[in-house]
Amino acid sequence: MFTIKNRIKNLRIKLIVTVAAAAGIALCYIFDVPCIILNVFGFPCISCGMTRAWLAALKLDFSAAFTFHPMFWAIPILYLYVLFDAKLFKNKIINWTVFGLIAAGFLINYIFVLVIY
Repeated sequence: MFTIKNRIKNLRIKLIVTVAAAAGIALCYIFDVPCIILNVFGFPCISCGMTRAWLAALKLDFSAAFTFHPMFWAIPILYLYVLFDAKLFKNKIINWTVFGLIAAGFLINYIFVLVIY
């Protein structure tokens, strides 16, 4: 059973991991580190274009963001799922439906990217 103290500790750990991941992504962007999966395996990963999409979205250029990766908008929702232990909505069916639709969107986009690559 989770107590308030345990939930705060769990949330603190998630936020530390978030800051570390954001710092890693920022460093990769600053030092222009190429995509590791693309360079090692020769084909794009499922999140290929996500960094460029978010940079465009932060500049409020949503047209370019959708061009770089049409599922960029799902990242904040997935992050909320992580923060709230996959219980974003009270109804379990809604949680799994939203998560499933997002996963399907990523999969459809990835198949499309592989076909045109």
